[in-house]
Amino acid sequence: MIKRLIEEKIREDAGRGKVALILGPRQVGKTTLLEQLTEAGMRVLRLNCDYVTDAQRLIDRSADELASLLGGFDMVQIDEAQRVRDIGLTLKKIGDLHLSTRVVVTGSSSLELANGIYDSAVGRVLEYRLFPFAMEELAATSSTIEQDRMLPQRLIYGLYPEVVNDPAHAEETVMMLANNYLYRDMLAYQGIKKPDLVVQLLQALALQLGSEVSYNEIGNMLHVTSATVESYVDLLEKCFIIFRLPAFSRNPRKEISKGRKVYFYDNGIRNALIDAFKPLEMRQDVGALWENFVIAERVKRNAYHGHRAKLYFWRTYGQSEVDLVEESGGELHAYEMKWNRASRARLPRAFAASYPEASFDVITPDSYWAFVMG
Repeated sequence: MIKRLIEEKIREDAGRGKVALILGPRQVGKTTLLEQLTEAGMRVLRLNCDYVTDAQRLIDRSADELASLLGGFDMVQIDEAQRVRDIGLTLKKIGDLHLSTRVVVTGSSSLELANGIYDSAVGRVLEYRLFPFAMEELAATSSTIEQDRMLPQRLIYGLYPEVVNDPAHAEETVMMLANNYLYRDMLAYQGIKKPDLVVQLLQALALQLGSEVSYNEIGNMLHVTSATVESYVDLLEKCFIIFRLPAFSRNPRKEISKGRKVYFYDNGIRNALIDAFKPLEMRQDVGALWENFVIAERVKRNAYHGHRAKLYFWRTYGQSEVDLVEESGGELHAYEMKWNRASRARLPRAFAASYPEASFDVITPDSYWAFVMG
């Protein structure tokens, strides 16, 4: 069993008297994590809200009814809570009961779940994010040496638990994940009227991996407005499929200030969308795969270890560029991602002149462990 990095944090927070909310995409191990949080001898109530009967136990219940339902247990686990109407109000009522019962909630989408909670249950909930496996988690189970050996597999097929645990069927599994689970919550959302557009948009983003994304260009290609593209990208981000990096700029006369790059939380999902599973030595996109992989790992690392960093890319109108700029604790750190171990990339002179206080590192397969571990 691969131990998840947030498990201990959730345990440490158990005494704070708040509902634990674990958000993340489907199939990343949220239900397994609930099992790992269960200790021998615990009286546990498990509600899987994908089942209508379980969801209905929580809908339109008074505080007294909720106290009666939950009060006799040491832990209550509410899985797939986005299926519960007005879940935020329900969690507010649970939080206000101040039960000794530990309540842990999971959700595979923040479309309605998080919004409802933020509107109704603010101050009663502690939020955690669960992603596909982090390299740090895998290294703790095996070793960095073993994971280095598996690096080509990770770049192509990604880090979803089922993919990692059954590498012989990695391509079949990641295709199933992309086709059967990726859009389920998003397509159920009332704002989605063109499901085919979601697939086409994701394919367009997959093909532009590592490049600056223009909503206007994609809109013209898909015959929709740039506003429609932006709204769908926002929904895809809330479903934990992609994430955006904005442009970093303190000099808008010379530096791009309104651009954005889009990355995938998982390389395997990106490759499945465009059916691209050729080995690395036969690919033209290895640099983009490495960039996506390492930046996604940095996102996981920051989330799991509580690093409140802001991530950006940087580019001038003269096409000087830095892959990643991280702002943390008032300090700037610039990074270039290079798959070639012998790369001698240098910080662009324009960036060094504008931000002389910034540090700079090149992240290669020989140096990435310090970058992706807490």
